[in-house]
Amino acid sequence: MKVAGAIPDGETGFDQVLAFSVPQRNARGRAVRLGPVLDTVLSAHDYPTAIRHLLAEALVLTTLVGSLLKDEDSQLTVQAQAEGGIVDLLVCDYRNGEIRGYVRHDPERLSALKTFPSLQALFGEGYLAITFDLATTDERYQGIVPLEGESLTEACESYFAQSEQVPTLIRTGIRWDGSHSIAGGLLVQHLSEGEESRERLHVRMDHPEWEHVAALAGSTRQDELVDAAVSMEALVWRLFHEESEVRVEPLAGLARGCRCTAEYYEAVLMRFPEDERADMRGDDGLIAVDCAFCSKIFRISA
Repeated sequence: MKVAGAIPDGETGFDQVLAFSVPQRNARGRAVRLGPVLDTVLSAHDYPTAIRHLLAEALVLTTLVGSLLKDEDSQLTVQAQAEGGIVDLLVCDYRNGEIRGYVRHDPERLSALKTFPSLQALFGEGYLAITFDLATTDERYQGIVPLEGESLTEACESYFAQSEQVPTLIRTGIRWDGSHSIAGGLLVQHLSEGEESRERLHVRMDHPEWEHVAALAGSTRQDELVDAAVSMEALVWRLFHEESEVRVEPLAGLARGCRCTAEYYEAVLMRFPEDERADMRGDDGLIAVDCAFCSKIFRISA
């Protein structure tokens, strides 16, 4: 196998995305392994195990899909929401290599369930919305699918099948040792050849090229995705070493990217009428604003 743009041996690629493609199969992909950045995001709240696991998976999915964006300052938002669920809101976003996420849930109802409840048990009837905000054109487009399947990963695959009609395989894995988290993911897609005279490949889920790539990528094990001893390049090599060429490119490193500032919240508050702002003020005359993503509390005069 010819590998272009190889990562130096020994680098495990924590908090970094690896882009790769298999040209002869019209396939592209992303691999990611989150470490310290994941710990930072999760540390903003004292999440129970099930919610920590759920948010870690969501952050991996957000990073995999968000890293497909080509233009600087474009944003990808993943939101799972349900009426009356134990989890009624999960939201994560990705912009310029920065990720953040938050889960709102009912701790009392969650405590009555087993350690790792099903997606259905957590959300009940809900939906998954994936939103792309494109910086260069100021366009926004969104796809919404039911929260169905065994995991958020399966629901995300359904989004690509139903909303994008792009054959997509996603694998995720999460490891928690009681003090630190590791989460990894792999996304592989089959793309159109882009030739007007030929059938668009992305409407054929049973295309032989895609079936071949999906069979190889589908053999990925969860323990491989979170094994710090296996670099992302090595993982891609294991999957596609029999192909004639695989191109890899390390993308920019990842960081926790909460964009809360006192100036931003002041601008938001100034949109409210003065009588409503008066009701928000405390005894000190300031309005307390708690950022759900990072748990910082801002005291705004407004």
